[in-house]
Amino acid sequence: MEERTDRPRRGLLSRLETPGLTRLQERILAGSAVGVIVLFAVGWAVAIADEAAAGRPLTVARELTVNPLAPDAPAPAAFLLDRLLREVASEPGWRGRSGAVRVIVPEPGDTLLLADTLGLRDLPAGAHVEVESADSPGVRVAADQVARPGAWNVVLRVRDELRRVTDLAVLTPVPSSGMRGGRIGQYLIGDWPTRADRPASLRTPTYDAPGGLIQVTPENVDLPISEHLVLGDFLTKGQADVWPKYVALSPALLDKLELTVQELAAMSHPVENVGVISAFRTPQYNAHGGSTAGRGSFSRHMYGDALDFYIDNDGDGQMDDLDGDGRVTVADARVVAEAADRVERKYPEYVGGIGIYRPNPGAHSGFVHIDTRGYRARW
Repeated sequence: MEERTDRPRRGLLSRLETPGLTRLQERILAGSAVGVIVLFAVGWAVAIADEAAAGRPLTVARELTVNPLAPDAPAPAAFLLDRLLREVASEPGWRGRSGAVRVIVPEPGDTLLLADTLGLRDLPAGAHVEVESADSPGVRVAADQVARPGAWNVVLRVRDELRRVTDLAVLTPVPSSGMRGGRIGQYLIGDWPTRADRPASLRTPTYDAPGGLIQVTPENVDLPISEHLVLGDFLTKGQADVWPKYVALSPALLDKLELTVQELAAMSHPVENVGVISAFRTPQYNAHGGSTAGRGSFSRHMYGDALDFYIDNDGDGQMDDLDGDGRVTVADARVVAEAADRVERKYPEYVGGIGIYRPNPGAHSGFVHIDTRGYRARW
């Protein structure tokens, strides 16, 4: 009997009916469509299970709902990289209490488990954490080689696609044991006071020579180390033509500075720019460079955890009028010191020195000293 071709067709076959195709061809087309849908559903379910098992938000499951045939649909590597970047952004540990620290400084010789530090404990297949030299962009090595001294940008790789973590660098110190005659290379550093040379109250590891120093080059001198500071802010004055240079640098100090800035904003003094008078000072410069009046023989500046700074939103190179009296006086430095004191009360691990310096005509317009020496000091 001849098959009727005018009867109504129902379900998926009727929706896929295409003029010019036989019934057999339509069934093949429909079967293929069902197969695609099944594969998509299985992939979605696996993604949900993976995210749930890892205790992460179901971001990948949402991304998989994007039409894979759409012109702007992300490639698998792209959305995996997006997910990894979100995980790094949500890991608060290395950013400090302020969330504004932008560097990790491992101890000299330590093996830095960078993926764990960034919260990337379960990398998907084909994903890697790498580091790229800040001095020679394009020179990349595996993250487990980050023990090599230098400044490193962090790069996430999924197969052949790369994304840089834009607000993070790893600063690997050069061991201080590499100094010869008070120098590393041609850069004069000097010697830190030995335990025998220090008062009994200062014969603690806090006042021992730093275990390592960060190398500063013309290529990395402007590297951001926190929201308001760059690596060059820590350079000791002098030796302008000698490169590389070296600094001691404490992430805890960076965090204390940024918390102080945030406290100032809470006190109705938002900060856009921080001016730096002095951060790290080599022992040689601390003893002999410039005017040494008022410098202590055991200054925390020699250990990289002290900063003399002022608020300079208008960029004129002097302390801003924070108290609104139309003048720049010691009262403006007191506003900053009050903010730092509030930080110490909230975060006792950052207790240290806070010093107020009056304007000195012809030298500076007043500033505040902060450090993280571990015990309270005020002047």
